[in-house]
Amino acid sequence: DFSARLAAAQAVLRQAAASGRVAQASSLGAEDVVITDIIRRLRLDIPVFVLDTGMLHTETLALLERTQALPGLTVEVYRPRQEAVIEFIRAQGQDAMYRSIELRKRCCGIRKMEPLERALKGRDGWITGLRREQSNARADVPAIDTSEVTATGRTKFNPLADWTLGDVWHYVAEHQVDYNPLHDQFYPSIGCAPCTRAITLGEDFRAGRWWWEDESAKECGLHVSASTPEKAPA
Repeated sequence: DFSARLAAAQAVLRQAAASGRVAQASSLGAEDVVITDIIRRLRLDIPVFVLDTGMLHTETLALLERTQALPGLTVEVYRPRQEAVIEFIRAQGQDAMYRSIELRKRCCGIRKMEPLERALKGRDGWITGLRREQSNARADVPAIDTSEVTATGRTKFNPLADWTLGDVWHYVAEHQVDYNPLHDQFYPSIGCAPCTRAITLGEDFRAGRWWWEDESAKECGLHVSASTPEKAPA
C-alpha cells in the first residue's frame, strides 16, 4: 500500500510540474521535507518557498539553512514587512496572540498571509503537505484541489493527502531525510515558537498549535478554502 501511495504522490508532483508555474510551500515539517525530497529525486523543476515569520524556532531556522544548501534545489524565503510587524507589536504588544483569536489572526495575517500572497504571485499552483489524517478540518483534503481556481487562478496540489503519519516517517527513515529535531520532542506540527507546544499521548496531531483556542479556530488562514469559510468560534 505504501508503494502505491508513494507512486500516487509522485504522479501528483509530476502533474503539478507540468501544469505551469508552481512552487512548494514548505513549513519544514515532516510532510514538507518528504515532498522536497521526492521533488529532488524526480528532478522536477519545482522551487520551494518558506515563510520565515520572524518567530520560528531555532531548530526550524537551522533546518532552513541546511535545506538551502541542498544541491539542485531552489529555496525562496519570504518574510513579513518589517514596518507592519513593528506597528502591530507597538500597538498590541509582543504577546497579543494570546489575548484574542482576532489578534492572533491579525498576527498570522502580517507574518504569514501577506508574505504568502507575495510568494504565490504569478503562480499557477502550489504544493502543500496537507494530509487528511492531520485534523477533522482537513479530513476531506483532495490530492488535487481546484476549489480556489475561480477566485485565484491557482490549483493546490496535496500529494500526501492520503498518507498516514506512519507513511511519512517510513519515507523519512527509508531515505534518511533531514528533519526538524523538534519532532523527536513530540511536536508533530511546528509553527511559530510562541504558538506551538509539544503534545501528549492521545491528543490530536494539531493540538499543540494555538492550544489556548477553541478547536474550530485552529487555522491561520493559509489552508482555508475560499468556498469553505472558517467556522466562527463557539
